[in-house]
Amino acid sequence: MADHITGHLSTTAFVFRGYNVTNMGRTPELLNHPRFGGYVAKRLEQCGQIASEVLHRPVDLLGRVSRGEETDLDSYPDAIALIMAAEMAQVDILEQEYNVHLTNAQYLMGYSLGELTALVAGHCLSLEDALTIPLSLSIDTAKLAPTCTLAVVFCRKTTLSANSVHHLCQEINAEGKGLIGISAVLSPNSLIVIGEHDTTTRLHTRLQETIADRVHVKKNPHKWPPMHTPIVWREHINSRAALLMSQMKSGFTAPKPPVLSLITGACSYTDTNVRDLICQWVDKPQLLWQAVYHTLSSGTEALIHLGPEPNIVPATYSRLAENVEAQVKGSISTRALSTLVYRPWLNALIGERAYLLRAPTIKQTNFEDWLLDKAT
Repeated sequence: MADHITGHLSTTAFVFRGYNVTNMGRTPELLNHPRFGGYVAKRLEQCGQIASEVLHRPVDLLGRVSRGEETDLDSYPDAIALIMAAEMAQVDILEQEYNVHLTNAQYLMGYSLGELTALVAGHCLSLEDALTIPLSLSIDTAKLAPTCTLAVVFCRKTTLSANSVHHLCQEINAEGKGLIGISAVLSPNSLIVIGEHDTTTRLHTRLQETIADRVHVKKNPHKWPPMHTPIVWREHINSRAALLMSQMKSGFTAPKPPVLSLITGACSYTDTNVRDLICQWVDKPQLLWQAVYHTLSSGTEALIHLGPEPNIVPATYSRLAENVEAQVKGSISTRALSTLVYRPWLNALIGERAYLLRAPTIKQTNFEDWLLDKAT
């Protein structure tokens, strides 16, 4: 890993994953590894202790990982602590085993819960503060899940306006028969919504009535805590988070390196707005597509994915790269694509979206796989 990115940290972004149906990944293998196990055990014990104090019950993350006991919705608080512990253990391994310090990276970013871990890794939030926020609200957040459905909404041929979808969601909410909202904007033609009761079906019907192209709504069979949507208002989770953050001891310095926020799609954190942005993190959509475009337009060359079994962010970049390659296949080489977008004359002709042509050149590394399969 040191050879892989040494000298290129200025164009490398480290990406932290969020909550998923499965959250163990290869953490048990890392725990049992003779070289890396100590780092993992230390963070599991640390985060387990923090979780125990916040939840007022024993949380044995080390025992859970040793047994290979996966989390589920009923153990949502444990999943939060497990993910952050695994991510911070991988940061420790990077810095102490390979002398790769994230401070020197281009920036950090994280999907959902991963953004809080990124703020810890960027020395902006303490681990205790970052964990306390979601853990304190996790039980009430999980209570909202049984009536909710997560769905991916997408078009194959045309763009899908997030503003238009948001407007339809507001109209459905105004009917008083359940709340629905966008949870993430994945690309110009796809997004994630979470809705109560039959609201995702009603949204699908209205989209079909207003968009000429066929709109697909793929409902996920699992139940998800409705983070980043207005559904959390039912338990006043956003206002309670703001109150909790008013008592944080950390969060008074800007992260270093910068954190590319999925709240804004830009490197927006300063020494004065950390609490305000995290409060928006609770009930506002994750702007993944804006963050993806930011990496392409700012010269990022490599993404190192941290955490157990990274999924949505690497999949998004891979899908974009495949689409770009298919679109230009036979007309231009991948190597040429990497330099083409820096030509001023071309940018003037095509526009700023020419940076999308860089997608196939982005190198992605799943850090836990690299550690277990390639590290020597």
